[in-house]
Amino acid sequence: MPRQMYDKGKIVAGLVIFVIIATFPFWYNIGKAAPAPELKLTDKAKAEKECVMSVTDMKAGHMQLLDEWRDEVVRSANRLYVNSKGKSFNMSLSNTCLDCHSNKADFCDKCHDYASVRPYCWDCHIDNPKATEEAKE
Repeated sequence: MPRQMYDKGKIVAGLVIFVIIATFPFWYNIGKAAPAPELKLTDKAKAEKECVMSVTDMKAGHMQLLDEWRDEVVRSANRLYVNSKGKSFNMSLSNTCLDCHSNKADFCDKCHDYASVRPYCWDCHIDNPKATEEAKE
């Protein structure tokens, strides 16, 4: 057998072994994703039955909404948000969002930890503004 054929077989075998080793983690973990966390809603959130946007839209795009709110409030001094159903809301993470979703650990942190996301909202906003106000009194 010529030497070139022997080398060609080693290269092909090496490539096959490399592909198997490189893709092993993907094959090994198929179907083993952790389930999405179940969120605990406060009584107020349950009573409202509706958020600023639909649940699906909020899950997918709440950060974009909050970024838009920040820009509108800071740059345009506009604090009024009107959703697709015509209902008005105050553009405020601390007072609108956290009014219904007041338990940051049971609501925000569960999903952010699951998705390995570290939002910068809490650099400026406090977790529970109403508890802080009550402590001042």
